[in-house]
Amino acid sequence: MQLALPRSLSNPFSWFRSGNSGSSKNLRRSIAHIIGARPSNLGVYQLALRHTSASKATAIEGFRESNERLEYLGDAVLGMVIAEFLFKKYPYKDEGFLTEIRSRIVNRETLNGIARKIGLDLLIEYDGSRTRSMPARTSMYGDALEALVGAVYLDKGFRFTRRFILKDLLSHYDIESVVQTNGNFKSRLIEWAQREGKEIRFEIISEKGNSHFREFIAQVLVNDEPFATGSGYSKKKAEQAAAEKAFDLLAIK
Repeated sequence: MQLALPRSLSNPFSWFRSGNSGSSKNLRRSIAHIIGARPSNLGVYQLALRHTSASKATAIEGFRESNERLEYLGDAVLGMVIAEFLFKKYPYKDEGFLTEIRSRIVNRETLNGIARKIGLDLLIEYDGSRTRSMPARTSMYGDALEALVGAVYLDKGFRFTRRFILKDLLSHYDIESVVQTNGNFKSRLIEWAQREGKEIRFEIISEKGNSHFREFIAQVLVNDEPFATGSGYSKKKAEQAAAEKAFDLLAIK
C-alpha cells in the first residue's frame, strides 16, 4: 500500500537538488543495484545517506536535514516486518521469545554488518564527504540502513519494502543460528545474579569524543564492588561489553 499524503506534501523531498548530475547518476545506479528497482525519487535516498554530521541548514529555523527522521521511520517498518515474519515462522513461541529474537536480528552491530555487505558504507555522506573509513564500531552504517528502509517505504510503498526486507536483508541471516546463540550478555548476567542471589548494577563511568562519534565506558558492579569494564559507541553497547567481560571472568556457562 502506497503512503498517502496530502496534496501539499505529495512530494516532501522535492526541495532536494543534487549539484552534480554525474554523481546523481552513479547514486541512482547504486540504489537500483541495492533495492532491485530504479528509484523514483532520488532525493529521498540522498537524504537517507546523509549522516547528521553532514546535516544542512534549512529555511526552517533550527531544523537541519539529515537521515535521522528517515531512520526513525525505517526502524518502525523494519521492526514490524521482522515481527510479522517471526510470528508466522514460530507459531508456538511466546511473546518473550519473539521479542528477543527480533531484538537480536535488528541490533545495531548486525545492521552495521548488513549495511557493509550491500555496499551502503560506500555511499554514506558525513562531514561533507562520502567515505568508508569510519570507526568499525560506529552505529552510522546501521542507522543509514534503517534510513534506507524508510526511504524505500516512502518511494516504493509497503509491499515493495516488505519484499526488499525479507528477500534482500533477511537473506544475510542464519535465523536458526540467531535463535540458538544468545549474545545478550547483560540479560544473561542478570539471570546469573538472580540465581546466585547477587546484586548486579551497571554504570557509565566516562565518555569521550564529540556529539557525532562518542565512546562510553561502562562498569559492572557485583554486590556494589567494581568487577569489569567495557567500551562502546553507545551506553547500551558499553554495558554489553562490560557484561561480556564479566561473563568471561566468572566463567558462566
